[in-house]
Amino acid sequence: MWRRAAKSSSFLPLLLQLPKHDASLPQRFTTGFPFHAPFQEKGGISPKQVAPLITFVLGGPGSGKGTQCAKIVETFGFKHLSAGDLLRREMISDSEYGSSILNTISEGKIVPSEVTVKLILREMEASDNQKFLIDGFPRSEENRAAFEQIVGAEPRFVLFFDCPEEEMVKRVLSRNEGRIDDNIDTMRNRLKVFEALNLPVIDYYSKKGKLYRINAVGTVDEIFEQVRPVFEACEQEAK
Repeated sequence: MWRRAAKSSSFLPLLLQLPKHDASLPQRFTTGFPFHAPFQEKGGISPKQVAPLITFVLGGPGSGKGTQCAKIVETFGFKHLSAGDLLRREMISDSEYGSSILNTISEGKIVPSEVTVKLILREMEASDNQKFLIDGFPRSEENRAAFEQIVGAEPRFVLFFDCPEEEMVKRVLSRNEGRIDDNIDTMRNRLKVFEALNLPVIDYYSKKGKLYRINAVGTVDEIFEQVRPVFEACEQEAK
């Protein structure tokens, strides 16, 4: 189990190289900054005791990122953290954040970034795993800035499941999970919100050379064959 220091200012930055670019990998935008500043405990411990490997997994509703996260977990042993699932779980719990989240959502407002980040961080600190998939977060530039400020680190790399709008609509309307937001009008609105808020985040990580764009059309296995080499390269780099 890893533990962060009480304040982000106590983290000692350690330079780690991202996996080297390989023409066989999915398209990655390499415009500089192969940098990751992970945690290190206060007191100058061994360089081996560094921050966990953090990967953001982004994509519109119905892009298939949740399905691919399950395969990444199974194949590469990551811990999957879904921001939406954490908020829903907290909302029905008797916790310090639960009632606040419920009231915020009931009023049609967005849950503050600080709350979501702290829920994610709590799960990371409680886990014995060192590798995390953070699914569906950050949803906006404000989310991204809050994560970096509170956690004190950036993701090692970012997966973006790029899927045409019509395909996402078709998938969501056919999955029949009983969610009240699985209707065409709500779905179109969700996609507009995603484009307005999430694409600037994608552009940000693209410019930093941390983004892998995955073509999210095809079978589950076909899509995973684009994902697999990204993580295999990361494993090789860590050896």
